[in-house]
Amino acid sequence: MQGFPPPPDQRVTLANWQTPPFNRWAFQHVREVVPTARVPRGHGPVFPLSEASRRLDDLPVHRVDGRVTPVSDVLADTYTDGFLLMHAGRLVSEQYPEGMRPDSTHLLMSVTKSFVGCVAGVLVDRGLLDQHAAMTAYVPELSVSGYAGATLRDSLDMRTGIAFSEDYLDPDAEVRVLEEAIGWRPRRNPDVPVGMYDYLLVLGRNGEHGGPFSYRSCEADVIGWVCERVSGTPMPDLLSDLLWSRLGVEYDADITVDTAGAAMHDGGMCSTLRDLGRFGQMLLDDGRAADGAQVVPAWWVEDAYTGAPDSRNAFAVSPTDTRMPGGMYRSQFWFPYPDRAVLLCLGIHGQIVYVNPAAGTVGVKLSSWPSAQDATLMFDTLAMFDALAAHLS
Repeated sequence: MQGFPPPPDQRVTLANWQTPPFNRWAFQHVREVVPTARVPRGHGPVFPLSEASRRLDDLPVHRVDGRVTPVSDVLADTYTDGFLLMHAGRLVSEQYPEGMRPDSTHLLMSVTKSFVGCVAGVLVDRGLLDQHAAMTAYVPELSVSGYAGATLRDSLDMRTGIAFSEDYLDPDAEVRVLEEAIGWRPRRNPDVPVGMYDYLLVLGRNGEHGGPFSYRSCEADVIGWVCERVSGTPMPDLLSDLLWSRLGVEYDADITVDTAGAAMHDGGMCSTLRDLGRFGQMLLDDGRAADGAQVVPAWWVEDAYTGAPDSRNAFAVSPTDTRMPGGMYRSQFWFPYPDRAVLLCLGIHGQIVYVNPAAGTVGVKLSSWPSAQDATLMFDTLAMFDALAAHLS
C-alpha cells in the first residue's frame, strides 16, 4: 500500500487482506479494510507500565525441530509485528520489528474470544446470566438452529454439538462462509445469509451438546449475542463498560462489525500491544486492574484454571488437532499443560497472550504468519515464552 495511489497489484483488498504479503499491512490497518466500531477507553487515568528492561534476546530456546536458538531468532522466524514481556507487573521487553508503532492497533483474531468470555463472566457474576441455562432462554430465535438445547457453558467450553468446520483452507467450511456473511471476504454464494446472527440461525447440529471439545469460532459469536441480549447493550459498548475502560489502557480499541452493526465476537478486536499487555496482567492478577479494582470476578478466573471435572477428558477425545496432550479449554481460554497453570489467549496468524502466574510473567505477541495455522510457529512461540518465564522467575 505504497504510493498515491498504490499500484493495483500492491493494493490490499477484501479478497487478499488475510494472505501474505498483504496481511502484514492489513492487520495493522483493519479499519481501512472492513467496517469497525470503536471500543472506547473511557475517561479514566492511564495506568502506567513501570519499566525494568532486561536484555533477553540471546536467551536460548529449544525449538520444535530440535535446534536451540536465541529468542531473537524465534521472533524473526515467527513473523513478529509486536512483542511485549512483563514480569512482576513491570515491562521487561517491548519490540516492534516490522514497522508497527506503540500507538498502532493490530488485529487480535481469536484472542477476541477471551475478551468475550470475560464479558460473559462479569454478567454471570452480576446475576444477569446463568451459565448452565439454555441459550434459547435469552435468545429464543436460536430454537430453530442447532443451538437448541445448548447451554451457555457448552459454548464457553466449545462443547456444543453444532455442525461447524474450522478448516481455514476450505473455502466452503463454515468458518470461511461466516466471513462471507459478515463481510470479511467477497461473497461467492448469494444464498449465504447477510449478517452474523442470520448465519448462526442456519447452523445445524451433528452431535450432542456437552460432548467433546471441538474448536468452533461460532461459539464466541453466540455467546456475544446472548451477552448483548441480556444486557441490552451492543458488544463494543459492553467491552468498553465492563473491561476496556477499567484496565487503564492508553487507546481506544476497535472491533469489526457486519452490515447490521453486529460485532465479530470471535475474532474482530484490534488493540495496541501495550494495552493487550494490560489485559494479560489483569488475568495474571486474578481479574484485578492495576488500581486494585476487580474487573473480572476472581472466581471466574480461578474456575477457568480449575476446569470442570471432565474438561481434560473432553479435550483429550476432541476431534480438533490441539497437540496439547493433557491440556484443556475453559471459558474461551486455552490451558496447554496438565501440570503447569499456564493460560493462553490464541488467535490465528500468530496472536497470543501468555499468562504464567507461578512465574509472574505475561507475554504478548502480535504476528502476521503467512498461514492461518502453523504448529511449528505456534509451539516455537510457546517454547520461547516458557523459556523467558523460567529465566525471569
